[in-house]
Amino acid sequence: MATSAQPGQLGLAGSAGAEALATSGTASTEGPERPGPLQDETLGVASVPSQWRGVQGIRGETVTCLHTLSYPPAQGQGLHVTGVSWNSTGSVVACSYGRLDDGDWSTLRSFVCAWNLDRRGLSPQQPSAVVEVPSAAMCLAFHPTRPSHVAGGLYSGEVLVWDISRPEDPLLWRTGLTDDTHTDPVYQVVWLPEPRHSHRFQVLSVAADGKVLLWQGVGAGRLQLSTGFALAVQQLPRNTKLKKPSRGETEVGATAVAFSNFDPSLFVLGTEGGFPLKCSLTAEDAAVTRMPSSVPLRAPAQFTFGPHGGPVYSVSCSPFHRNLFLSAGTDGHVHLYSMLQAQPLTSLQLSHKYLFAVRWSPVRPLVFAAASGEGDVQLFDLQKSSQKPAVSVRQTEDESPVYCLEFNCQQTQLLAAGDAKGTVKVWQLSSEFTEQGARETEHLDQLASEVAS
Repeated sequence: MATSAQPGQLGLAGSAGAEALATSGTASTEGPERPGPLQDETLGVASVPSQWRGVQGIRGETVTCLHTLSYPPAQGQGLHVTGVSWNSTGSVVACSYGRLDDGDWSTLRSFVCAWNLDRRGLSPQQPSAVVEVPSAAMCLAFHPTRPSHVAGGLYSGEVLVWDISRPEDPLLWRTGLTDDTHTDPVYQVVWLPEPRHSHRFQVLSVAADGKVLLWQGVGAGRLQLSTGFALAVQQLPRNTKLKKPSRGETEVGATAVAFSNFDPSLFVLGTEGGFPLKCSLTAEDAAVTRMPSSVPLRAPAQFTFGPHGGPVYSVSCSPFHRNLFLSAGTDGHVHLYSMLQAQPLTSLQLSHKYLFAVRWSPVRPLVFAAASGEGDVQLFDLQKSSQKPAVSVRQTEDESPVYCLEFNCQQTQLLAAGDAKGTVKVWQLSSEFTEQGARETEHLDQLASEVAS
């Protein structure tokens, strides 16, 4: 059973000012140094300077814990933080509560919670918004431009979209349980701009049933399937040696997805089989599948990469190089791949247990973060070392797993990570993790041009 986090617990203690803001919210009086009140105190819909925005680090510390956030009713149920996401203003962090261990969690009541870090008097154990969810929530993602819209994927296979600025009636759209709905847990959701209307977005979902589905919000609160893909074993490109599937096995379970920052149709999938796949939204071949669908399902895979020693749990495409991506999995390794060759350019063993998440920094081309099953958040700087982390911080005292992490693209000194104890920690990174070094992109180009040995 998970235990409640201590209110305002700060891990590595920060400066007195940061500690006061994080724990007791003493910024209550306005003065020449303080921002005015938010237009929306609950969700930070107005993008205004936060009390900490621009603070790049604390002297003598590389990484400092600003907030330890939790929702005691979720912790009381033993729920894990399965996903974290920052909203488009960078001032609100949300998490999905569910379970990632074995079991049938399809009817487990769970939650999506959000905290506005710009809110005066932030209470770490009282989220700004709480949404009750009918099945274990496995993942979530804030809308790219609407600060209060968030999509989530459930253990039951459903995908839902909420407006968390409407506490009485937050549900906007849901897939419902139809022939189109995923039949296995949804492991990741991503917002994608519509091809001909870049200001309008659809929700893409990936699940263990081997389907990759694109949903569009329509009237009457429904998410309607617009495009679908299915991974079939017999249609995987055979450019690398894979274990032969057991007889009768046809679907390949998808566990994670990352889209190229340079080609909007190109994406990488992580799979239960351990091999990443390069895929395309423009693929036209029909998928070989018996799964029912209201739209024709297509086969997206174009290239198969050399496998991990177990399922891949996370993939991340470089924001600074079109051919580089990272993957992490149950073998405790992070692989750095080039889109142009099957074998990884390098493989790093970060943990003796599982790795659950890996993310490139949005501002430092050679920096990435990983979340480990041993309770650590590790930050790598490949400019300094390709073998060991620049810093490793302990997220959980009892070595419970860290399941998810996300950099804040607006307030780039912040990194959020969620764990099996039901807590979200907001870590503040010093300037060495946020300021690009000289010739850093050149070093990245050199990495990408290496040939896998």
